[in-house]
Amino acid sequence: MIQQRFARETANTMTELVLPNDTNTLGNLMGGRLMHWMDIAAAISAMRHCNKPVVTASVDNVSFARPIKLGNILSIETKVTRSFNSSMEVYLKVSGEDLQAQTKYISNEAYFTFVALNADGTPTKVPELIAETQEEIEKYNGALRRRQLRLILGGKMKVDEAVELRALFIKN
Repeated sequence: MIQQRFARETANTMTELVLPNDTNTLGNLMGGRLMHWMDIAAAISAMRHCNKPVVTASVDNVSFARPIKLGNILSIETKVTRSFNSSMEVYLKVSGEDLQAQTKYISNEAYFTFVALNADGTPTKVPELIAETQEEIEKYNGALRRRQLRLILGGKMKVDEAVELRALFIKN
């Protein structure tokens, strides 16, 4: 098994055309359809990182800054930000493009977490992630705090155990 992988090796861009079957009565892309596409795009990045099947473990806050309209082009850019024992955090940036108006815009951003599975369907170790660019390093450094917050909210970690997260609020 590869012991390390660069973040750039996990990059993925998924592009879709928003068609009538993808929209609600207001002509906006349905949130559920977007979540489906986001899950697929992020899973591809996670699978590129570990070369194994993955399952979605969590989805962080997904807020819609701007709707994606019927006829617009949707792009979902994904990249693994950090790996842990068997899990990987993936950053997603969703953009829309209105070709007629010649405008591009950010619709939303999110973090998804995936767990790699072995042939028995149980969690398995994943390679360490190497962050190179300033943006990759910033996302890598923040990933531990985001993970601790997820674990606290999921009841899998006590607040006093979240050392990285507590350091943001409590100075020693």
